[in-house]
Amino acid sequence: MTAMPTQRARIVVLISGSGSNLQALVDAGELGGDLVLVVSDRPGAGGLARAARAGIPTATVALADHPDRQAWEQALIDAVAAAEPDLVVLAGFMKILTGAFVDRWPTVNVHPSLLPAFPGARAPEEAIAWGVKVSGVTVHYVDEKVDHGPIIAQEAVPLEDGDTSDTLHARMQAVEHRLLPEAVALICAGRVTIDGRHTRIQ
Repeated sequence: MTAMPTQRARIVVLISGSGSNLQALVDAGELGGDLVLVVSDRPGAGGLARAARAGIPTATVALADHPDRQAWEQALIDAVAAAEPDLVVLAGFMKILTGAFVDRWPTVNVHPSLLPAFPGARAPEEAIAWGVKVSGVTVHYVDEKVDHGPIIAQEAVPLEDGDTSDTLHARMQAVEHRLLPEAVALICAGRVTIDGRHTRIQ
């Protein structure tokens, strides 16, 4: 699952929004792989413009354009498969994928919490509501469960008095923009292996 090809890895990025983590991948320089396609599930997502400026091909596969979620996911699989990826990166992609997708390609996600704490779409708000002193960022492999797969990298982000979800998430994003490219580079270099729930960095 983790072996990368001897040639440069082909990377597809899935987005739903502004694409700030996509931009971090673009700006990172040498990832050991090439960003060959950006796919959004939302027409007009800001990340599509970022991809176009970087010269990366784009596609949009919107749920509303398909009769049901299964048909949408198959269309997404078809769009991604056409790019022949070695790795798929979820960079602010706000849809849950089934095994039909994640069992086909190694897929990684970046999440604004120290998993397994606070999975799901409201992690910064939940961290504040719970009163934790430290949250953080996790890069992990994706499986069929939400924010559940083996963890590749984590970094703590302390909470501050008076934090709102916006201020906390802004500090988390600064970490995401560094941690995600670092993890992708490790994967492309063939330095990450999976042993059950554990990953090993060589």
